[in-house]
Amino acid sequence: MTRLSYGAALESALAEEMRRDDRVYTMATSPSPALLAEYGPARVKRMPISEATMTGIAVGSAGCGYRPVVHWGSVTFAFMAFDQVVNQACKIRYMFGGQRDFPIVFRARYGNGTRSAAQHSQTGYALYAHLAGLKVALPSSPADAHGLLKSAIRDNNPVVVFEAGRSDSLEEDVEDGDTLVPIGLASVKRPGTDVTVVALGYMVVPALAAAEELTREGTSVEVIDPRTLVPLDVETIRQSIRKTGRLVVVDESAPVCSMASEIATVVAEDWESCRMLRAPVRRLCMPAVPVPFSPPLEDFVLPDQSRIVSTIRELLDYT
Repeated sequence: MTRLSYGAALESALAEEMRRDDRVYTMATSPSPALLAEYGPARVKRMPISEATMTGIAVGSAGCGYRPVVHWGSVTFAFMAFDQVVNQACKIRYMFGGQRDFPIVFRARYGNGTRSAAQHSQTGYALYAHLAGLKVALPSSPADAHGLLKSAIRDNNPVVVFEAGRSDSLEEDVEDGDTLVPIGLASVKRPGTDVTVVALGYMVVPALAAAEELTREGTSVEVIDPRTLVPLDVETIRQSIRKTGRLVVVDESAPVCSMASEIATVVAEDWESCRMLRAPVRRLCMPAVPVPFSPPLEDFVLPDQSRIVSTIRELLDYT
């Protein structure tokens, strides 16, 4: 076991995969100095500020047998490459009739809670989850980030890995060796019996803190981290609802067409889960406004521990 920060875990995973497979290379406008020193400019490419160029190169080189890892930087910058993703990356394997693999990893950082103002404070992952042919990972912890990035690099389909800026300071013991986190498998971060909280990305942190606070009141909260949004581990969520009868989904995105809406729907569409509900499903999202630059206003619009606690208490009042 090695104690790593969130960022160090991601860099460690990429370095390990580059050592394991010489077809793996990475592109970034600001590449890691350590990776550049170890692998040189042929495999760690310093790119101009053109996300569309990086994405197009990745699609073409993946079709030629390479396994590119594109570091877009902020998800804000990733939108500059959206045409390449929508019309090329996520459709091209299907359009080739499955005769060619397109193993591409796109890395995007989202910045809510980092005092980065409206343009750099947005999640974006629901937009990519909507695109057929694309897998979407959202690790919340260093160990999950390490294992999911390794799995994404080995996958033969395009995968977008979203990384929370607020997670940079998180540290955790990470298994040494070739340890993978399967794509499509949720993690029950804390078992419970009274209410299920499905928390996305960084929201796992305040959700666990809320669960600990409510334990002192005698309330048992189960916290589920989906870890990947596409594919979504629907069965783990449904099994939890059948046990607890209550669901809160915490997503630091606007509520309309969000992953919170999707998770609520997969419960509502399943009769065995729906009939076990003892209270309405609640989405705890941010309002549909740009994230303010003012720190007090930014804190006001984002979900936090206190709002999770109060929402759970409201659900408990139904029975």
